[in-house]
Amino acid sequence: MPDPTYARHYGHAEAVEVTFDPSVLAYRSLLELFFQIHDPTTYEQQGSDVGPSYRSAIFYTTEVQKEVALTTIAEIEASGSWPGPVVSEINPEEPFWEAEPEHQEYLVRYPGGYSCHFVRPTWRLDRSDERPAVILDRKS
Repeated sequence: MPDPTYARHYGHAEAVEVTFDPSVLAYRSLLELFFQIHDPTTYEQQGSDVGPSYRSAIFYTTEVQKEVALTTIAEIEASGSWPGPVVSEINPEEPFWEAEPEHQEYLVRYPGGYSCHFVRPTWRLDRSDERPAVILDRKS
C-alpha cells in the first residue's frame, strides 16, 4: 500500500530511517543501539502497542549489512542479554514513507510518550574492536 497513514497502514512497520556515514559510525554500532533501546524479543509488540506495525525490524541496503545484522543477533542471543530469542525481522529495504506531521518528533513533544524505548546502559555486547554505540544529535 503506497503512502500509508496512521489509520491506513496494513503491512507497514513504524520505523525510523537512518542515514549515516560508515566512515564515521559503524553499522554494527547502529545495530547495537537499536537493540539497546527496545525489546527485540516481543513479537509484533513494543510496550503496550501490539500488532504487525509494531514489529521489530531491520531493513538492510546491502548483503554485508544483512550479514552484520544476522551476526549481531546471534551474538545477542548467545550473550543471554534478553530473556528470550530475538524476533527482529531482517528484510531488504523497502520504500520509506514519512509519518504524518502529528507523528513527527513524537518523543520531543511527548518525552514520556514511550516508556519502553530507552537506552539500557548496562546492556552492551563485549566488542573490544569497536567503540560503543553513540547517540548523535539530530541535525536540523
